[in-house]
Amino acid sequence: MNWDRIEGNWKQVRGSVKEQWGKLTDDQLDQIAGKRDSLAGRIQEAYGITQEAAEKQLAAWQARQKEAKAAK
Repeated sequence: MNWDRIEGNWKQVRGSVKEQWGKLTDDQLDQIAGKRDSLAGRIQEAYGITQEAAEKQLAAWQARQKEAKAAK
């Protein structure tokens, strides 16, 4: 699933985001509104990890979303 699709379907996708990164609050998810850079920054802050680590987690999550979509 490409990021434009994720952003466009943010309300549906945010449950998966919340499942993956449970430390993120609903308010934070509302503020992120599907913006990849914003999500990466929030993950970095919430988990105390580097930007590179947050980007790797995001890329892996995005790949799983693609696989799940293809399996349907």
